[in-house]
Amino acid sequence: MTDWQHFTFDSLPVSAWRNGGGETREIISYPPGRSDFDWRISIATIAQDGPFSAFPGIDRSITLLSGDGVYLQALPDIDHALTVTGEPFSFSGDIALSARLAGGVTTDFNVMTRRTVCAARVVPVRESLYLSLEKGGVIYVISGIWQRQDGTLIRAGEGYYWSEPAEHRRESLTLKPVEQVDGCLLLWASMIAPEHVSVP
Repeated sequence: MTDWQHFTFDSLPVSAWRNGGGETREIISYPPGRSDFDWRISIATIAQDGPFSAFPGIDRSITLLSGDGVYLQALPDIDHALTVTGEPFSFSGDIALSARLAGGVTTDFNVMTRRTVCAARVVPVRESLYLSLEKGGVIYVISGIWQRQDGTLIRAGEGYYWSEPAEHRRESLTLKPVEQVDGCLLLWASMIAPEHVSVP
């Protein structure tokens, strides 16, 4: 896989949860086809209250995309209101959380990384973004219209993923908002060396 792979929300494969409480759309899992992934990025739709399974050895980040959000709890360690769109929340996958909807159905951007291999930096972006040296990751547009350097437009519900080292790619990627900046928001999730970040 080389360069920037385009995707849309509707094009992603859907897996229903066993408990019937939601579904997951996987964007990318790396290395491909392995259950013991190094990192995995997906979008989850949560339709009812329920548990988040523990993933020992995995660090996680979750960001609200749409809806009223959820309350995440694993007392006394975690008591967090995920109710602001585009604000990432990181936590250890060693902890099994309970999720309670703040309102109706919600969608969330989820990143999992194997702690001994890599870590994730998840950043909300409202202005121009230039990518060149990224080792792997995803860009996902939450709102607004964005333009690539070649003139291609991408809108809410679209994005790019990549997994090859930078030296294997033919080009960099530049995105800039083409509407008023206040109306444009995307998420940029990139893989970095594990010692560069810490997870509470």
